[in-house]
Amino acid sequence: MYFSDLFAHPYNKIKNDKLKTLMISLTLGFISTSSVLAQPNNQTNNVTEPQKPPEYAAKAVPSSSLSQSSSLLVDYGPLTFAPLVKKVVPAVVNIAVSHDDDPSTKPRLRVPPSLKGTPFEKEFRQRQHTQRRQTTEAGSGFIIDPKGIIVTNTHVVGDADNIMVSMIDGTQFSAEIVGTDYLTDIAVIQVNSSKPLPYVKWGDSRKVEVGDWVLAAGNPFGLGSSVTAGIVSARGRDIGASPFDDFLQLDAPMNPGNSGGPSFNLSGQVVALNTAIVSPTGSSVGIGFGIPSEIVAPIVEQLCKTGYIDRGWLGVTLEDNNGHDGVKITGIDRKGPAEKAKIKIGDRVELIDSQHVDTVRTFMKTVAIAHPGSTIELKIKRGTKNISLPVIVGHRPLEADN
Repeated sequence: MYFSDLFAHPYNKIKNDKLKTLMISLTLGFISTSSVLAQPNNQTNNVTEPQKPPEYAAKAVPSSSLSQSSSLLVDYGPLTFAPLVKKVVPAVVNIAVSHDDDPSTKPRLRVPPSLKGTPFEKEFRQRQHTQRRQTTEAGSGFIIDPKGIIVTNTHVVGDADNIMVSMIDGTQFSAEIVGTDYLTDIAVIQVNSSKPLPYVKWGDSRKVEVGDWVLAAGNPFGLGSSVTAGIVSARGRDIGASPFDDFLQLDAPMNPGNSGGPSFNLSGQVVALNTAIVSPTGSSVGIGFGIPSEIVAPIVEQLCKTGYIDRGWLGVTLEDNNGHDGVKITGIDRKGPAEKAKIKIGDRVELIDSQHVDTVRTFMKTVAIAHPGSTIELKIKRGTKNISLPVIVGHRPLEADN
């Protein structure tokens, strides 16, 4: 297997210049010229097969419901995480993705003079041809349904030509993309298995507090299954990756290749999808970010149903208003929902359906979760007048996500 330098995926673009050089994507830990990464040795001890579930529907759509309560698998102040690891790790997978390279974009092959005319020239040419054909990268994921539905990051699998999933016992499956959401960096893939696969359930990230223990699992540096432990060090982090940033900040060590892996609470439930780290070196310095399960679970459910996320859109350009007293309309798209509702440039939106709007980010999140075709009411300050305008929410165009 051939390896080259780590590189950061372009998905995580940081608007804050001070952080721009620090943010990297956790995945894409290695680039290899082979079609798949080395897989972990067979490990079958302590792997408990789940009971065979009832017959499935033709199209599996996992529930997005969040568990209300569950008994702890590990006491507070644990001396060991081993019981938790044994329960959840069988459902955590390694993901190897490959991209078929276009030979027309590659420079002409140069055979070393020492090999020309020797029996080794043919072998050299064949090896170089194979290396050119595919580039392989590594990431992580976790199974949430025994029929083989796997959650990971979009930047892990979004543009892959081939996806190979490896279980902790060495079993390998070819996977297909079910759906991706570039705006939140959430993706769903699926494998076909002749028997039910071990899986994990969603926990309620709304109940996670700063200081709570978490266990992060994944495939760092393409080495195979690995776990680290730490605490939730902050909530609600905006790292500039998208308008919907609301990350849990975790101090469990994470490295390139951990992207798409889960972070568990002590009950063995997934409370975050590991997505990014802040690092000046490219490796863990103790600050990682996970998308909370309260955001991931409903998006995964929608991706399983439709393959894409249909978000609300009004067609306006906004800027924050000093004093957090609404957002100001600075531009309106022609023939968009806002223009049809007679919203005007200079209007200040203070409320959406009785919800206070204090920042552009709040406005975008509130509109995005509104169902296209539904009607929302905007409370607007226009000069000295307070007015209410009903607006029919439109479908968010794909170019609006870029």
